[in-house]
Amino acid sequence: MEKINLQSKLSTFNEYWTPKIVGELNNQFVKVAKFKGEFVMHKHDLEDELFYVIDGKLFIELEGKTLELNSGEFVIIPKGVQHKPYAPEEVSILLFEPASTLNTGNTKNELTVSKLDKI
Repeated sequence: MEKINLQSKLSTFNEYWTPKIVGELNNQFVKVAKFKGEFVMHKHDLEDELFYVIDGKLFIELEGKTLELNSGEFVIIPKGVQHKPYAPEEVSILLFEPASTLNTGNTKNELTVSKLDKI
């Protein structure tokens, strides 16, 4: 058992849209990531996803509306819901999701990260 400093972990990388594993519990990964720009519209057929904004502002486009998340706020995207995160400026995110979750869900492209680094 050891404590994790999220800011320290976030300072170890600069890439966007490449989640890093910082912990595991009950078949779930705890991940940190930096987002900037547009992602891809996608869904996860079997997994819910939690996005917690550590620092900055995250937008998540859904069918018919867009969520705006500020520092200290989170949202759970239920399985099967189409969503597209985007961030006009850099945002730091904490993600909770099942270990099986692929970052681009049902869409595979150049943003897909199939092997995540543990930091």
